[in-house]
Amino acid sequence: MAFVTAVLGEGTEVTLQARQFTWRSDEPLGAGGTDLGPTPYEILLGSLAACIVITLRLYANHKGITLPEVGVRLDFDRVHADDCADCDERTDGWIERITSQVTIRGTFDDAQRARLTQVAQRCPVHKTLANGVHLVDSVVFEPSA
Repeated sequence: MAFVTAVLGEGTEVTLQARQFTWRSDEPLGAGGTDLGPTPYEILLGSLAACIVITLRLYANHKGITLPEVGVRLDFDRVHADDCADCDERTDGWIERITSQVTIRGTFDDAQRARLTQVAQRCPVHKTLANGVHLVDSVVFEPSA
């Protein structure tokens, strides 16, 4: 379905590639990086934000709804399980949480507002993160060239 390659450069700089697109990731100066790109968590949040706005655009186009502007702000943090009042599952320790605020500008009736709210929470990346993903890992060692 999709794949990305990553190659470690100097320090913590990483060059990423998907299809014909190349970008980089890094860690901030305070974390030992050179701050040449967004962190892996920022890229993850960017993927979710892009998916939300694209899904809303495609839905609006399909339904003939004028959608002048959509903005998304996502925040990632870790909270203690005891402090997470809105978490469905109770666990001990820490919970990783993404908080989302989607801002849709335009004029909509109540039914459109309700449906756009639902659609914003149903993009494929949102579903994947909310439902979890099965990881299949392997590590291969090769001699240096």
